[in-house]
Amino acid sequence: MHRGKGMKFVGDSRVQDKEQRNTIPKDYSEYPGRTEAFWPNYLLKEWLVGAVFLIGFLCYVAVTPVSLEQQADPNNAAYIPLPDWYFLFLYELLKYEFAAAEYIVIGTVGIPGLAFGALLLAPFLDTKPGRRPSQRPIATGMMLIGVLATIWLTYESVVAVDWETREEYSVDNMVEHEVDETHPGYEVYAQNCMSCHGGVLEGEPGLGPDLLDLPHTADTIAEISVEGIGDMPAGMFDGTDEELQQLANFIVENTDTDDGEGGDEDTEE
Repeated sequence: MHRGKGMKFVGDSRVQDKEQRNTIPKDYSEYPGRTEAFWPNYLLKEWLVGAVFLIGFLCYVAVTPVSLEQQADPNNAAYIPLPDWYFLFLYELLKYEFAAAEYIVIGTVGIPGLAFGALLLAPFLDTKPGRRPSQRPIATGMMLIGVLATIWLTYESVVAVDWETREEYSVDNMVEHEVDETHPGYEVYAQNCMSCHGGVLEGEPGLGPDLLDLPHTADTIAEISVEGIGDMPAGMFDGTDEELQQLANFIVENTDTDDGEGGDEDTEE
């Protein structure tokens, strides 16, 4: 028997014919006039739209820069920090009872996780081929709920902020003043007055006025520190008579009066 005689070769149906695979065009008759090549047509359009938006956003930021606030001061208990505008809706969410205090994990992890998870699952929950919003009710509904909730929570957070008071914390309105921290009365001031009147006597909005141009003598300041004046209650000072005198001298010597000794006219703060 000769080698190879009696052997036959048959075709395997599992092997695709590469020549015929690309000859059959895909059927896009269901979407007339809505098809185009991803590269470069569709991708180029996406890049152009993104570039226009980015350039416009950069121009807007350059024309209207965001003002910075002053350096954080742990002694200022009246200051309420706020996140950037794009996180205000999450900040407002934490004000609700079910998302704060003992439910803080729900507000910070649970609800945002469910919301973003639902948006990620929307394409898989609604697999209809139509592109119109009316043909994709699940995906469209989830997106609308997310957008409306974000807009509403952001609005509620913005209207609740006293922006006129916060403007006083702007760097543009920061008081450029230095005090003598080596003065013996500085430590007394830090322990008794700094929380309401600021680190450099500039005052704190909603707590205490500035002490930079007081028309009082050292004796009057010492008296006010013990007995109070205006909205300042009595008994705010806690120290010895020597410390009280050091405090009064420190405030007088670090005011912005021309002679550095303060005035002698007694007026309310």
